[in-house]
Amino acid sequence: MLWALWLVLFATAAAFGWLIWHNLRKFQERRRAEAERVAKFVAGNTGVAVQNAPASSSAPPPALPSTAPSTAPGVELALQKLLFDAAHKAAEAGEPALAVQLYARLLARYPASTLATPVRAAVEVLRKKLLKER
Repeated sequence: MLWALWLVLFATAAAFGWLIWHNLRKFQERRRAEAERVAKFVAGNTGVAVQNAPASSSAPPPALPSTAPSTAPGVELALQKLLFDAAHKAAEAGEPALAVQLYARLLARYPASTLATPVRAAVEVLRKKLLKER
């Protein structure tokens, strides 16, 4: 009878050990997949290939491109859209000062953008809102 108890305890310990090992392996796979998705997103939006490094490496992440204009028009349009979306979301979140700064950055970098007209209109609305709050 005592051997059955030991067998049950051993089986329980083995099951817990396997469960912990299995969950750690799945967690590492999810982290690796997330890192690959982020690298793919950054490469797709900036036009710069990001090297795949192991998640556990202590090397610093690769530098993002500078603010110098890029040669690919698709990349520039993607960057303009990212700035516009960030500013729009800041305005929706109740941060008009941040939204105006982001819109100003967009206009400073891309003055002849197709988004310039809606940006200027949004800036005027946000400035009026800021003046009302003061």
